Amino acid sequence: MAKKSDIAKVQTGALQPLEQIENLIHVIRGKQVMLDHDLARLYGVDTKRLNEQVKRNIERFPEDFMFQLSKEEFENWKSQYATSNAKEFLRSQFATLENGEDFLRSQIVTLNEEENLKSQIATSSEVKILKSQIATSSWGGKRYTPYAFTENGVAMLSSVLRTPLAISTNIQIMRAFTASRHFWASNAQMFQRLDVMERNQLALNAHQEELSAGLADTNHRLEEVFRRLDNGSAKPTQGIFYDGEVFDAYIFINDRIREAKKRIVLIDNYVDDSVLKMLDKRNKGVTAKIYSKLLLPHINVDIAKHNAQYEPIDIELFDRAHDRFLCIDDTVYHIGASLKDLGKKWFAFNKMEMTTDELLSKI
Repeated sequence: MAKKSDIAKVQTGALQPLEQIENLIHVIRGKQVMLDHDLARLYGVDTKRLNEQVKRNIERFPEDFMFQLSKEEFENWKSQYATSNAKEFLRSQFATLENGEDFLRSQIVTLNEEENLKSQIATSSEVKILKSQIATSSWGGKRYTPYAFTENGVAMLSSVLRTPLAISTNIQIMRAFTASRHFWASNAQMFQRLDVMERNQLALNAHQEELSAGLADTNHRLEEVFRRLDNGSAKPTQGIFYDGEVFDAYIFINDRIREAKKRIVLIDNYVDDSVLKMLDKRNKGVTAKIYSKLLLPHINVDIAKHNAQYEPIDIELFDRAHDRFLCIDDTVYHIGASLKDLGKKWFAFNKMEMTTDELLSKI
């Protein structure tokens, strides 16, 4: 048994108010408990001295009276402690208000506000002092996680710590446990509702974050599409032009012709001078060749006169194609109408999954 002077180095000050003691009761492993450093402070002894007395009388403290927190439980407790003051405030207000549920609903804060509250509480001098005390508490000179005492364990402490302050404090603690049980039993349904509301709020915020992330990704993709359209790097791969869309079809083909860097090959059975004018929009140095099955005298004359003034366009007889194809460098487009008839009737175009050389190898 330790000497009385070892147990109570103390102030023999006044007892703590019942409400303050209630705030030191935590729920760990499904049990209402108090931690060794809080009990030591209430009894007016060092945490080390309290634990030494427990160790000397360990047979009086079975596991349902006292247990040591695991590292995971201790870390979880520390994170929960930061918001305990706010929760106790809600709890005390609820007990004094006629319409407690409406008040609790009004006090539910957003995640950002809650995180801000946590950070403010965590930086308070009281918490810093507490953390310092916990970090330096020891049994045998080594750091350890706190010991938790159930109501029975706290009652047993009165037989170990026999100072007048310890005995009087034990009575207050027993009353605090009773009051805490009564409060939670009376309002269990209300706090279940609050937990559900908090979980729903967290789920809603998580869903909103997912939506925001998805929206951000969609916006990024749209911005990329618009950027490519603005700088001309987005090239259509398929589509339909309807009757009357003469100018749009004309611009589409001209844009493809202007994209050519090396060569243009046209397979079209019906060619006139309007097609030659289109091909003349190609860049300087880009070759042009037409394969067609109808080499009428007038087209030969048109070609001869054209080549006398402009960069030459070659034309060659080819009568084995039914459809029209326009090759821009190594890209092959299937065109559903002759270039001279674009926009007069419906026609489709489609980018082929083959190269110009592959197509020409069949000629």
